[in-house]
Amino acid sequence: MFDWKNNYSCNIAEIDKQHKQLFHLASQLYDIAKASDDYDYYDEIVRIFNELSDYTVYHFKYEEQLMDDYGYDSEETKRHKFEHAAFVAKMIQLQKEDLDKKQKKILMDLIMFATDWIEKHILHSDMKYKDFFNSKGIV
Repeated sequence: MFDWKNNYSCNIAEIDKQHKQLFHLASQLYDIAKASDDYDYYDEIVRIFNELSDYTVYHFKYEEQLMDDYGYDSEETKRHKFEHAAFVAKMIQLQKEDLDKKQKKILMDLIMFATDWIEKHILHSDMKYKDFFNSKGIV
């Protein structure tokens, strides 16, 4: 479900690397969600969820710093930062839910949210800066 495809590439090696790591973490959660055993994955879910949250914040800061450093379009930068803030807010909301009692529901919510995010944010919003940064020699 979270397999990397070439059309996700921003042609910026570091950002592609970071996006691949986000895919990897989301894929780990998906693997747990589709497991058909009775094992309690609580500890693994918490670990991966925390890692995904932390890495997402790191990634967003990296992108936003590039935008600020290279003078990317101010309206697009504001929009991009708003989308990032909305993602972080959703992650915080999911973290507040009772994972122990609603494990499958929270996992599915997170997976659906991550899938939607990939579709809308990476394939649309991130692609808008691709040519700009490439023209600045960032590849």
